[in-house]
Amino acid sequence: MSSNTQLHPEPQGTDLAAKLNWLRAGVLGANDGIVSVAAVVVGVAGVTSENGPILAAGMAAVVGGAISMALGEYVSVSSQSDSQKSLIAKETAELRDQPQEEFAELVSLYRHKGLSEETATTVAKELTAKDALRAHLDIELGIDPDEIVSPWHAALASAVSFLAGAVLPMLTILLAPPAIRVPLTFVIVLVALAVTGWVGAWIGGGSRARASTRVVIGGAIALAATFGLGSLLGTTGIA
Repeated sequence: MSSNTQLHPEPQGTDLAAKLNWLRAGVLGANDGIVSVAAVVVGVAGVTSENGPILAAGMAAVVGGAISMALGEYVSVSSQSDSQKSLIAKETAELRDQPQEEFAELVSLYRHKGLSEETATTVAKELTAKDALRAHLDIELGIDPDEIVSPWHAALASAVSFLAGAVLPMLTILLAPPAIRVPLTFVIVLVALAVTGWVGAWIGGGSRARASTRVVIGGAIALAATFGLGSLLGTTGIA
């Protein structure tokens, strides 16, 4: 009973880490939506004060960015999911064809964790009797067969987080009076980036002030560069 109690916190910790990773990915997706869409609409605002071109360019950036984020996440998670499923199939076959060798391997792995031979054998027997595949996947590969990430869920989460971030600069640039739309967008976007940087650092356990400063500086550079380029093109008559 004591052995099971000692081993129980690990899946809980793994589950918490997975949830925090998902939350952090959502924050980063929103951050991408804020920066990329803001850079586009501010750049177009440097060329023209007309709402039509700004709306068209902004919507293109929103749709294209969301699809790109979703596709990238789908491909990445699909590769991870395929790899996990392949490892599970391999482990299942080994348990079917070489049960004794696999049991000895399980005992050896618990011995390597610091358990005595007797305790490691007892733990291995109890876990094998309960769910041999889960026991091997846990200690050998760190895989929980119930937590294989869905590529579709990951793609949807990525797209939604990007869209959530993109809404802010789009609404600001379109609803603000033309005279203050660009500076107001700068201010609101940089404040939003400071918040996402702070939250991302809080989740990851890093320095919040440093993370917020980095993302604000990066966002400011992106906005200044695109607005400057747009203004240059508009002044020279190229655009």
